[in-house]
Amino acid sequence: MDISILLALQDFRNGAGSILAEFLAKMTFLGELNTVLIVMAIVYWCVSKSFGTFLLMGWSANRLVNGVLKVTACAYRPWIRDAAIVPYGDAVTTATGYSFPSGHTMNAATVFGGVAVRKDMPKVLRIVMLALVVLVAFSRIYLGVHTPQDVIVGGLAGLLVMWLTYRLMQWVEAHPEKDMMVVCVGVGLAIAVAAYAGLKPYPMDYNAEGKLLVDGAKMANDTFKGVGWCIGFLVGWILERRFVGFSTDVPMMTRVTRLAIGLLGFYVISLILLPLVKVWIAGAAGALVTCFLQMLYLSFLFPWCIKRFEKNVA
Repeated sequence: MDISILLALQDFRNGAGSILAEFLAKMTFLGELNTVLIVMAIVYWCVSKSFGTFLLMGWSANRLVNGVLKVTACAYRPWIRDAAIVPYGDAVTTATGYSFPSGHTMNAATVFGGVAVRKDMPKVLRIVMLALVVLVAFSRIYLGVHTPQDVIVGGLAGLLVMWLTYRLMQWVEAHPEKDMMVVCVGVGLAIAVAAYAGLKPYPMDYNAEGKLLVDGAKMANDTFKGVGWCIGFLVGWILERRFVGFSTDVPMMTRVTRLAIGLLGFYVISLILLPLVKVWIAGAAGALVTCFLQMLYLSFLFPWCIKRFEKNVA
């Protein structure tokens, strides 16, 4: 039935022209990895450290949950299950890993759903943010890269994780001495997920020409990335709490300066340093290490740099 829904939407898409498809392609951009990372970095560095921490912690947990579910279900992408499915435009290029659940939807559920689950936010804003999650989720179906169950489970799981993260952050605020316990439990879970993804068997299905349909080890790379991001955040979070303690209660010009320098550093690391690391460290280990370094920069290294720089300038 899920494939039938996608085929019906594909027929509608082909007949309706590209206007709606292009709009939804822009909506799906809101759930892409670099988009959510940059948004969370801006909030964490320049807007609200506490809210940015909440988003980063929730997103790290969501990437771990997404990774576990993907390598457990091992669901093939729609166009692999049925050759009649033709994804729109270049949407297929950002559709990595197994299909279930949708990573884009869980990303949107983090950034936008993170606002929606908090009762301390204005009601109108919460409704708008929830609508954005729905639009990102629907865009993945309309563009032909996910099935309805992929986005429904992704959205619900993502929102649940953000609600649990909000409660966890409240608990940590009430018991700040327990932060190391949170880190130890989180890192332990991440290591367990990495071991699970690395040791479990994957489907070995072949087409009529004898070619492997999907390389399970390659699909698991998304899971190892999630492990790297999760550990990178937890390590960076505790280091920042212990040794940095930067604040977002700063003048607007300081925020603008942070934004410019921070994003420049982020792109230098992501586009130059991390590709070099992947050359030195191949496979799953490379995916884990590069994502660890990327998140460590975002959560600890850049805050440490700005704290020292701003102190010297003052």
